[in-house]
Amino acid sequence: MTSLLPRNLSVVIRPVHYRDLDGIERLTQESFIAMTPRGASYANRQMQWLRRWYGLLKFLSWFPNPLQYRFCAYVAEQGRILLGMIQVSPFNRTRSTWRIDRVMLERAADKQGIGSQLLRYCFESILEARTWVLEVNINDVDALALYRQNGFQRLAEITHWEIEPELVAELAQAEPDLPNLLPVSNADAQLLYQLDTASMPPLVRQVFDRNIRDFKTSLFGALTDAVKQWLTKTEVVSGYVFEPQRKAAIGYFQVQLERQGDAPHVATLTVHPAYTWLYPELLSQLARIVQDFPQQGLRLASLDYQPEREEYLERIGAKRTEHTLIMSRSVWHKLRESKFVSLEGIQWTDVLQGLQPARKPIPGGMSWAKTAQQPASEIPVPAKSDPIAFKCNNCNMEASCPNDSVDAQQEK
Repeated sequence: MTSLLPRNLSVVIRPVHYRDLDGIERLTQESFIAMTPRGASYANRQMQWLRRWYGLLKFLSWFPNPLQYRFCAYVAEQGRILLGMIQVSPFNRTRSTWRIDRVMLERAADKQGIGSQLLRYCFESILEARTWVLEVNINDVDALALYRQNGFQRLAEITHWEIEPELVAELAQAEPDLPNLLPVSNADAQLLYQLDTASMPPLVRQVFDRNIRDFKTSLFGALTDAVKQWLTKTEVVSGYVFEPQRKAAIGYFQVQLERQGDAPHVATLTVHPAYTWLYPELLSQLARIVQDFPQQGLRLASLDYQPEREEYLERIGAKRTEHTLIMSRSVWHKLRESKFVSLEGIQWTDVLQGLQPARKPIPGGMSWAKTAQQPASEIPVPAKSDPIAFKCNNCNMEASCPNDSVDAQQEK
């Protein structure tokens, strides 16, 4: 396909227009993410959703609002032919970390070249992003090569599990021991933030860069979620376990329930590392919640730094469905590529904006520099008749020179 184009045509990277939807739908079947059943179903749902709400999303992207970056995508075009598309979104409320949702490329195009141009366009145009994250299937060799070539490195591994409906019914028979199970509200944002911070390693915590606002829901966000749940026929239930002695949250769950019964329920778990005994109790609670809906499976994920969760899921007979990799790219790569300097030449103030001085430093009165000694001829010597003054806080005394007292005694 690309061989029929003139060689002097350059690749143009631009935002997505409405006329690109047909080309994006064609690329959906040839993208990296479509290599797994889970990714293919997600891409198909995204395509249907995009065709329905493209006009509204385009309008909302013109001015600041909570949905401004709901659909932020760019395409690579050469001679009116679509070669690839990339979709990105903010990962946290402060937009210091951004996520690459998907990259779709034409099968006959230079995937490494076009993919790198799309990625670097996002790196250069979205200046507020200090870190980039993505999730890729561990068996997708082409995607891994593309991301590693553009500075992404391994952050963590995710194993996706699915609990069969029969096993869910068996788990629901157990009585969960959760005496302090409470519903989630904005007043609990501080507790959930502390739980999220304690449940992950420092490197992952630094990349995600979450704060308390990420665990709060605004009025506009609540209305948006309600409309989305009504359109997609889903329902979201969440709760957390409170420890009264420590006055902290030690466990949290959220489950998205599918009312139509054509897809498994999706659950999210966060457990404090010191309270891993909560896994059986929380799974029993989730199984009891999904009992009122059509009999379906339950999906959830575990990361490589959560061995207790993986051990429990393996013991109860959950099935592994997919193994993915979380990769991240920090601002070090961005500064290195833009300034063409070595890592030794990068200053901390360029990487961490919080280290910038708030105001110009004011020199103090102390100096560590050695003062040059004056020659003996330049040192002032008090005259014979000049008095030497000694001052204190409460008095002012004048003492005569010793030579004056000697002359007075001789005169006597």
